[in-house]
Amino acid sequence: MRKALSVAGVALLTVLAAVFAFGQPAQAAAGFTVANGKLYDANGTEFVMRGVNHAHTWYQQQTSSFANIKAAGANTVRVVLATGDRWPKNDTADVANVISLCKANKLICVLEVHDTTGYGEQSGAITLDRAVDYWLSIAGALAGQEKYVIVNIGNEPYGNQGYGTWATDSANAIKRLRTGGLAHTIMVDAPNWGQDWSFTMRDNAATVFAADPQRNTVFSIHMYGVFDTAAEITDYLGRFRAAKLPIVVGEFGFDHSDGNPDEDTILSYTQANGIGYLGWSWSGNGGGVEYLDMVTNFDPAALTSWGQRIFNGANGIKATAREASVYGGPNPTTPGPTTPPPTTPPPTTPPPTTPPPAGGCTATYTIVGQWAGGFQAEVKVTAGSAAINGWTARWTYANGQSVNQSWNVKVSSSGSTVTATNVDYNGRLGAGASATFGFLASSTGTNPVPAVICAAR
Repeated sequence: MRKALSVAGVALLTVLAAVFAFGQPAQAAAGFTVANGKLYDANGTEFVMRGVNHAHTWYQQQTSSFANIKAAGANTVRVVLATGDRWPKNDTADVANVISLCKANKLICVLEVHDTTGYGEQSGAITLDRAVDYWLSIAGALAGQEKYVIVNIGNEPYGNQGYGTWATDSANAIKRLRTGGLAHTIMVDAPNWGQDWSFTMRDNAATVFAADPQRNTVFSIHMYGVFDTAAEITDYLGRFRAAKLPIVVGEFGFDHSDGNPDEDTILSYTQANGIGYLGWSWSGNGGGVEYLDMVTNFDPAALTSWGQRIFNGANGIKATAREASVYGGPNPTTPGPTTPPPTTPPPTTPPPTTPPPAGGCTATYTIVGQWAGGFQAEVKVTAGSAAINGWTARWTYANGQSVNQSWNVKVSSSGSTVTATNVDYNGRLGAGASATFGFLASSTGTNPVPAVICAAR
């Protein structure tokens, strides 16, 4: 997942009108339902997901993880499955066993297809339409499980390319599943590696919701480096709340290679507003993100710092999860939410904790580290009181410093003047939102911090 920010211009009133036009959803067949932006279980009791992701398809022998995740306090587990296109297929029998493990441990089972991850940018990724083929092929495992199972059509179904068809493709996938007989609540992931920096899901969610004949669809945003400030998190989730569209944080972590998400705000805001969250992930991470393991080597007695935070920290799983009432919950050993949802609608754009600059953009330059002959620095660009479509930061060195390597930015130099321009995924910033880029540079003398001029487009 790559860090990027963007703003799209669909009016909120349009979203609201579309949602209210479809006010009360048709009831699913004895399963979960959605109404007024909330998820309800088969007993009509509001259900707020509090759980984790589990990479079942790569660790199918770790069946004890379901009991361990439950014992840690979760009420939901999001289970990674594969269609056979990128990874060996989880067939009908295996999926039925996964569901039985969820039910035996009184967990709600969110099943997701992972082969769609990064379609259009990731080699081998499959379309949402192909994911629907898979779901219909294992329909026998899903039949009659509407009380316990939510179908997440495809994980992060687009990368940062070709995502313009996300709304049409998601709507068509939902309709195919309904025509194929699935009455479960459906979950759809955002494009842009799940982080929706283009706001494609946010601004088309009402249309996709309306395409579901049962009006029983939930939207899932993944929060990593794109969501590194409280303002970005509260604005994104707040817009779904105001539009009465159901939203969950389907994945998030305390750190990531694309930036440092603000997990404290994710946890506190979702708790205060009755929004579900599912952290990534229980164990078994690789590829440089092993730090996202919540337990080491699937050992429930070996919680990592991330595991301690999400399970035992403020607004964490143990303090806030309530067992689904279809299992006879709420779980008496797990306290319910301590902060009730507000009774008044949220602002459409919650204000940041400090006033944004008054227009255009500003930039701050920070030296991260220095050594003989060189240094590392970063520049944080912040939009003013209005959204911007791009930015350029410029500064002049006084003592012959020279940029050698950069990331999240395009850099050019003319003499002692350095010009840094946004790349395609971090140019569009909402009012008060920020993007950060960094670089390595050489230095042979004193290295004072230069003044940076920011120009917005």
